Amino acid sequence: MDQIFLSILLLMLIAAFLVWQFKRLNLPPILAYLCAGVLTGPQTLDLFSDTHQMHLAGEVGIVFLLFTLGLEFSLAKLIAMRRLVFGVGAGQMLLTTAVFAALAMAMGQTLTSAIIIGGTLALSSTAIVIKTIDEQGRLNTKRSQVAVSVLLFQDLAVVPFLIAIPLLAVSAENTIATALAMALLKGVLVVAVLLSVGKWLLPRIFNEIAKTRTDELFVLCTLVIALLAAGATYAFGLSMALGAFLAGMMLSESQYRHQLEADIRPFRDILMGLFFITVGMQLDISILLSQFHWIALGLVLLVVVKAALLRLAAAIYGTEPQDAWAAGIKLAQMGEFSFVLAALALENRVIDEYTSSMIICVGLISMAITPYMINKSGALASKLSKAPKVGFEPETPRDSTPEVLILGFGRVGQSISKIMKLEKLDYAVIDIDPIRVQESRAAGEHIYFGDAANKDILLSAHIAQCKLVIITFDNHNTSLKVITRIAAINPEITIIVRTRKDYKMDDLYTAGAKQVVPEVQEGSLMLISQVLHYAGVPMSRILKRVRNERKKGYVHMHGFYPGETTQISYGTKDKLEFLHAVVISSDAFAANKSINELDILRRKVSVASVRRDDEEIVSPADDFVIRVNDVIVLSGKPRRVERIEKFLLDGG
Repeated sequence: MDQIFLSILLLMLIAAFLVWQFKRLNLPPILAYLCAGVLTGPQTLDLFSDTHQMHLAGEVGIVFLLFTLGLEFSLAKLIAMRRLVFGVGAGQMLLTTAVFAALAMAMGQTLTSAIIIGGTLALSSTAIVIKTIDEQGRLNTKRSQVAVSVLLFQDLAVVPFLIAIPLLAVSAENTIATALAMALLKGVLVVAVLLSVGKWLLPRIFNEIAKTRTDELFVLCTLVIALLAAGATYAFGLSMALGAFLAGMMLSESQYRHQLEADIRPFRDILMGLFFITVGMQLDISILLSQFHWIALGLVLLVVVKAALLRLAAAIYGTEPQDAWAAGIKLAQMGEFSFVLAALALENRVIDEYTSSMIICVGLISMAITPYMINKSGALASKLSKAPKVGFEPETPRDSTPEVLILGFGRVGQSISKIMKLEKLDYAVIDIDPIRVQESRAAGEHIYFGDAANKDILLSAHIAQCKLVIITFDNHNTSLKVITRIAAINPEITIIVRTRKDYKMDDLYTAGAKQVVPEVQEGSLMLISQVLHYAGVPMSRILKRVRNERKKGYVHMHGFYPGETTQISYGTKDKLEFLHAVVISSDAFAANKSINELDILRRKVSVASVRRDDEEIVSPADDFVIRVNDVIVLSGKPRRVERIEKFLLDGG
């Protein structure tokens, strides 16, 4: 047990260090995990004699990856981009798979293995490509949309391969046609069952779960449903990843999609990292060194062929040559699903270890050079198309990106939204109440279900592009957490916070709030404004009075004389300040001493006023001397006022 613990600890340290270093070099974490696998694998440190359990954990990571992919699957998006997705995307996938399969057969592979190899090499990295072009602000350019459409079709094309690979390994006598026919039959049956469950049962389950407002239960049920769906397809002899994809797809149109994705992301990322570590462990270092010249040749062939074939597929559908070349260069690498298919094919003995190692070597290097190729894609595309380089302008915000984000959609949030509608301001909302979200969404509100303190939920609501965020719920600790999270994502955003009382306003301002609105004090100010108006005070004077009160932190609105009906609990953390009058007698300790000399402020109690000979002195200075028969009005927490009264009278 000690040896296993030390091995796991060392593996985590190596992985964490490599991810850190690769991030500094602007390289994707996938490469860091692959390198960690190479360093800890049987060819080098050999930390684990039996990697079967790690492979199993890695497969669970793939399950969660496909679940989140299903959550992002959008039928509406497919329909809107159908020409590019099912035209250019399908053309690229079919042409590339066919060409690489033919090359694999020419090198001695069987037809079955060749098709799997061709499909594996045809895939590109969705994670790296989209992340890189999004960071550059080029996601909405025409050439990037071509690339995104191809990636979308590739993600869909993974599913038939996940179905077919286990079936191809059942019997060596099975033909591809038989395997695919069986896969189709089983796939239709499983999809019909799971989609029926997803349509009629899952929404009701998550409605009940969301009503409990228990984060742990929501996360637990998300994990259980993903794993149950994976187990259902596995029981039919299909891939577990297929079931997870279908489960995600079933929930993709629900209001819980963003919260589900946020909940499962930590598990997915950690287990996906473990999966890529196990892939790296399969890399044969001796093959990398001895066959490096063939690996380099394979890399060049991969990049050139994939870029050229995408250019050909795009040309068939009338895409501009420069955009087609740019998209082809962006997608010339292998993708994360290539490793998934290679590992699955190796596990089912569809390909051998040598072929798997060669694929991993070529894929690892191709992904490493991807950021460089994306940066140079425009210049290379202009040279290949013999056209002048197109100037780049940063993309404009998408129509769905709001200017204002409202956190919490209760009475206050809904009141704000109604006025914003009248002013024709674009806004979005995040709320955790499932019934409210469902009703609001049915009424056409742009609303997300989820925890506003969750980074992924905020990113889904485009917090990075928003100009203003309004926190309407009255929960001090949650507000602090939300402000800190928002400020880390978008330091320039203006944050307005609504709170019931003002006793912790400083904490909210320190955390990053631009404006804190205490509801009780603001309500009193509005009432005072009306009273002064009807009393004949000029409006300019009223507005000046209101501005001064806000500027001075509502100084004249603190402290209240307790009455018989006031609930004062000295044993609890009562936050309300009270006013209390103390008469200074001739033998009082405070007689003929200044406020500064008595050091009252250090005791966290303030002197609100002093009444002397029918004259009231408001907020006396620190050097004010207290005389006999003065009435000192103290402001502070009940226990502190009680202690300072005793001190003023007898010095105790």
